[in-house]
Amino acid sequence: PQAHTLAHRLRNEYVFAVRGKVAMRPEGTANPQLATGEIEVLAQELQILNECKTLPFSLDLEGEVTEQVRLQYRYLDLRRPALQRNFILRHRVVKALRDFFDQEGFLEIETPFLTKSTPEGARDYLVPSRVNPGKFYALPQSPQCFKQILMIAGFDKYYQIVRCFRDEDLRADRQPEFTQIDIEMSFPDEETIFDLVERMLAHVFAVGQGREIVRPFPRMTYREALERYGVDKPDIRFGMELRDISDLVGEEQFQVFTQVLAAGGQVKGICVQGGAELSRREIDELTTFVKGYKAKGLAWFKITAQGMQSPITRFFSLSTLEKIQERLQGQEGDLLLFVADQPAVVAEALGHLRLHLAQQRKLIPEQEYRFLWVTDFPLLEYDAEEKRYVAMHHPFTSPREEDIPLFDTAPEQMKARAYDLVLNGYEIGGGSIRIHRRAIQEQMFRTLGIPPQEAEEKFGFLLEALDYGAPPHGGIALGLDRLLMILAGANSIREVIAFPKTQKAVCPLTGAPTAVQPRQLKELGIKLDLPTLLSSKTSG
Repeated sequence: PQAHTLAHRLRNEYVFAVRGKVAMRPEGTANPQLATGEIEVLAQELQILNECKTLPFSLDLEGEVTEQVRLQYRYLDLRRPALQRNFILRHRVVKALRDFFDQEGFLEIETPFLTKSTPEGARDYLVPSRVNPGKFYALPQSPQCFKQILMIAGFDKYYQIVRCFRDEDLRADRQPEFTQIDIEMSFPDEETIFDLVERMLAHVFAVGQGREIVRPFPRMTYREALERYGVDKPDIRFGMELRDISDLVGEEQFQVFTQVLAAGGQVKGICVQGGAELSRREIDELTTFVKGYKAKGLAWFKITAQGMQSPITRFFSLSTLEKIQERLQGQEGDLLLFVADQPAVVAEALGHLRLHLAQQRKLIPEQEYRFLWVTDFPLLEYDAEEKRYVAMHHPFTSPREEDIPLFDTAPEQMKARAYDLVLNGYEIGGGSIRIHRRAIQEQMFRTLGIPPQEAEEKFGFLLEALDYGAPPHGGIALGLDRLLMILAGANSIREVIAFPKTQKAVCPLTGAPTAVQPRQLKELGIKLDLPTLLSSKTSG
């Protein structure tokens, strides 16, 4: 009777213990859809161990709950089977990685979290030192310098499943703290790295999804990726490649094109299969979309049974229209879209438009994984705002040996021994063969506009280490969270991180970041100038 009475008090998410006899369910009442659908417990004793308040949201109605609420009550959100599966997957993948590297003879070596601030790229998270007043540690953006030093120390195969920190603006696939698969080797070439990573990912996919991935992965140069797809991390699961028609339209009467070409620009387009069905309003929306990427507009032609139709067809000869259609491989019912501008604008606008249309028109195959190595990156790029060269990857990336003389004459022409790994349009990894000679590293710093005194202050420990028999070395780092997001079929890395931050770098569960006690600031010798901080935040 007591158990019967208590049973009436049970509600969703109560914690209770039952003692009784386990028996098969009566014939006709079994439910194979449930894990316990073939048995039942004939309760004799019942004890309520803990009650549960009314839930702030139903655990089976994910789509009707805002992410803010889900993250605030993350301990409830994590009870959902879909998220439980994500973290079971994460565990299995990390175990598979450690098993793989162990079999390959790699050592997992931990590197410091409290380290030196060397601000290159994203902002550092700074940590004040109480015992060294006025000085700060930085949380590592990556273990880059330490893993290179481990190569100098004679550990020729290093890896680490490591936490990294970057104080940057966030997106769906970024977090202020994230986990990466960090790898470094002595005496490798690019082929060594490619082979290792491909075999590693084959093992991860076999364990994590029970599927085989196609190897070797295709390769594409940085220049080819921009020319064909407009971005350096292309999604190659679908076509709609960019086609250059600059040579076809330079002598025509359409001044939008001819003026751009005269100014050193280009005209490129994409073919949207079946896109002739789009209305003028829908095309105008696409025009607004590309303007978000600095394009001035969008030219278009619809291919119909009567030929090419557009407000601008009268500016082109019939022969040129036919050549444009042929160049873009357009068929009746297709829509041709063009951007005319400087190459960088054309690439960015059409590259994003291509992906936008593919998502909108459901052209991307689901459950398909297409890897791609992107190679032959420029070593440097010129920052017009700062009026100096910046490293395309990072300042420890080695140039091609034959390009070293170009440091003094044409640094913009130098190619890096760098490579990115792309999966379904996401950059999941990046690496390089490193500079292992001090003179070349110092030359790199000079070219980047880092004076010798500053280079010594920031990186003197590494420069000195390079003087002590540093072997040629290289490696790669892969984003574990991003890889798991793709494996789990999630839309955000927050779905594969147990306690993530929001896009404003806030933890809704704990309320972090929060103010601290005045005595804590006093111990650190820190005084806050809130008006200046808030003013800087607003203006920035």
